[in-house]
Amino acid sequence: MKNEKSPYNIRIGVVPVGEVPEIAPKVVAAHFVGYLNLSTDIFPPLELPGYAFDKRRSQYDAGLIIKSFESMQFDNCDKVIGILDVDLFVPLFTHVFGEARLGGKCALISLFRMEKNPERAAKTALHEFGHLCDLQHCTDKNCLMHFSKGLEELDSIPLCFCRYCSAYLRDAFCRLSL
Repeated sequence: MKNEKSPYNIRIGVVPVGEVPEIAPKVVAAHFVGYLNLSTDIFPPLELPGYAFDKRRSQYDAGLIIKSFESMQFDNCDKVIGILDVDLFVPLFTHVFGEARLGGKCALISLFRMEKNPERAAKTALHEFGHLCDLQHCTDKNCLMHFSKGLEELDSIPLCFCRYCSAYLRDAFCRLSL
């Protein structure tokens, strides 16, 4: 999806991984264009990473998948969001809706516990993108960067960033556009 009006020269890659409903990457990409005015590319699906499956937990290790993504080439993309429909974890939590490294290039979101809800997927993708732009969790419960422990909390957060996180994002966009 292209947005010729964007003042920023930033491209977001959206990558389905495994069996992901076809609508999910389209909705996520549309939210990057519509809410952040950023161009997006949707890549062909990748295979589910068997190496990241933890048999004891019956979940996929988000950190291992991100590490693998970071070694891949996603042409002309500054940041990449992987979309999976499997249960993800990081060692600190029983599960995660998404995962990213502060200032990193690649993030993941999992539809597994979101009941295939596209708005939840979009919120989570934008939240994780915030982390890729060095934003930390926000104390404002009306900000997309607020930490969500569950679906009820995720659903209650509006689809926008608070004024402080918005300002920080604009600064990050300027740095990325150089």
